[in-house]
Amino acid sequence: MNDMRRVERAVETNDLKITARNVQVHYGDTHAIKDVDVDILDKTVTAFIGPSGCGKSTFLRTLNRMNDTIDICRVQGQIHLDGEDIYDPKVDPVQLRAKVGMVFQKPNPFPKSIYDNVAYGPRIHGLARNKADLDEIVEKSLRRAAIWDEVKDRLDAPGTGLSGGQQQRLCIARAVATEPEVLLMDEPCSALDPIATAQVEELIDELRSRFSVVIVTHSMQQAARVSQRTAFFHLGNLVEFGDTSQIFTNPKDPRTESYITGRIG
Repeated sequence: MNDMRRVERAVETNDLKITARNVQVHYGDTHAIKDVDVDILDKTVTAFIGPSGCGKSTFLRTLNRMNDTIDICRVQGQIHLDGEDIYDPKVDPVQLRAKVGMVFQKPNPFPKSIYDNVAYGPRIHGLARNKADLDEIVEKSLRRAAIWDEVKDRLDAPGTGLSGGQQQRLCIARAVATEPEVLLMDEPCSALDPIATAQVEELIDELRSRFSVVIVTHSMQQAARVSQRTAFFHLGNLVEFGDTSQIFTNPKDPRTESYITGRIG
């Protein structure tokens, strides 16, 4: 029996992608994130839910050191990616962000062609030896983002000329072009119409076969549709974290139940 337990634990540990322990985030004197512990699994969609201003986006940004760009922000605690401390001084944040890609709330294509939007990351990280390699990466990334058929005949057209939903899928293609291991998404559908939202949600479900996906969403329905694990944040605290079905049908904390039933929000 002990041997079986050891095997189960080993398998579980191998599935871990990111571990966070005792994470604190301060903006100046404001304590925005308090004592957060979380394990994020590989090839799984993890949703962060909670009221506006509860810290879910702030915590998401700690996972690829985007908070480094904010002068008054201070992050404490430990965050490991595949067992390595991402806040170790030896870690280059630019290289980290190639491994932990990010898609923002509002689609933000570069003022470049569709092709150059996707090729940008592979170029700066030296992932292509020649033009043929780059062409292959661009096509593969656009296919993964389920937008290749819509743009393959106008790759030289500006990315900013696409519709909102297409722009967001282009940004997803740009994020996956560097072959990341984790994809962070900060309310990726909040600026989109219902049809574009459904396309992106379907895409998220496909992407999890290849990546660990972490999504911040203000929509509980979306979290229930796309995620396997859900974390509920409230006032900077991680209140509850577990399987999505359990969080939505049998929450353990009364604050989670109050949020899900609409009593707090």
